[in-house]
Amino acid sequence: MAAEAARAFDADTSAARPGVRLLPGRDKRARHGHPWVFSNEIAMDAAAKALPPGTIVTLSSAEGRSVGMAMFNPRTLVAARMLDRDPRAVIDAKFLARRLRRALELRGRLFDAPYYRLIHAEADGLPGLVIDRYGDVVAVQVNTAGMELLTPLLLEAIDKVLDPAVVVLRNDGSMRALEGLGQEVRVAKGRVDGPVRIVENGVAFYADVTGGQKTGWFFDQRGNRAFMAALARGGARVLDLYSHTGGFALQAAMTGAGAVDLVDRSEAALALAERAARENGCAGRCKFTRADAFADAERRTGMAEKFDLVIADPPAFVKSKKDVAAGARGYRKLARLCARLTAPGGAMFIASCSHNMEAETFAEQVRRGLDDAGRTGRIIRSAGAGPDHPVHPHLPESAYLKALVLAVD
Repeated sequence: MAAEAARAFDADTSAARPGVRLLPGRDKRARHGHPWVFSNEIAMDAAAKALPPGTIVTLSSAEGRSVGMAMFNPRTLVAARMLDRDPRAVIDAKFLARRLRRALELRGRLFDAPYYRLIHAEADGLPGLVIDRYGDVVAVQVNTAGMELLTPLLLEAIDKVLDPAVVVLRNDGSMRALEGLGQEVRVAKGRVDGPVRIVENGVAFYADVTGGQKTGWFFDQRGNRAFMAALARGGARVLDLYSHTGGFALQAAMTGAGAVDLVDRSEAALALAERAARENGCAGRCKFTRADAFADAERRTGMAEKFDLVIADPPAFVKSKKDVAAGARGYRKLARLCARLTAPGGAMFIASCSHNMEAETFAEQVRRGLDDAGRTGRIIRSAGAGPDHPVHPHLPESAYLKALVLAVD
């Protein structure tokens, strides 16, 4: 199937491409730059419904005016994902390589070393695609049917632009099910012999690119980690809940924290954090605890423990809109526990990576949690993801990460 897909897309032309029409008056958003077209905006006639998921189509208004070309899936709510507003453009390896080079040029201006998110889906002009770069190792997540069909051409383009030693397909995300796709993890090029060494803010870490969460590392918190590390100077005592592979904790230790407690449920993630701590020479100031973060925080609260810095970077509490109320309660509880564990004059960091949790709602839950703990404080930083996670101007959903730092009185 991969070879057939490659041949099909090599032959893509505007003349041969099927057409899909929008309903009367429903083309304005797409014409003005929105990258999504919803199924209720499209004339879903028999021909449109019969198109295989992921087909590249030419979109036009009800009157026949061209809107652009898109990846089309008649079975999903987001039925069309725009690729280019020029319907004459050809989708081939050269097209994908141009998008990769554009993204690479931007990251080259932003970062000194090749450790970053290279492609952030719609914001980088490649809907349904995430590419994280770990030096000579590239981890690729394909989340839509259209990008799945383009994968052979994508691999060709990656080779041409980056020539990496290793390419890993991390196609095991939950979003794929919405597109009717199965899950797989596959090394498409080279060989993976173990965790991959990366460097962030001058500190070495290890990422499990074949079995770790997402693609093995979370580049989005880079700036927030540097900010919290600066607060750790002078021997601060730090608690890092949901520590994963140690991004926040070890940078705090290397900046001058006196003692750092890392808490995570994953034994594998903690093992990578401990390995990095040894390499960086700070293992003697680190304690690694395998536990549920909420349970561990409750235990420490009962023991009246206090920390100069408390960091909580949990996985998404809100997987869909129906989970918003429960997720909000979770963030409020987490904020209460963090506030109670923060020493007077200290600081707490709390984040949400749930795109369905609006920033205002998240901030309100943190405020309530602070009040529940009987504490007061000041917000000294409100931030999102780093610049290698750009936000599409028409997609506020892509601004998924919310992070607050509070000086706690």
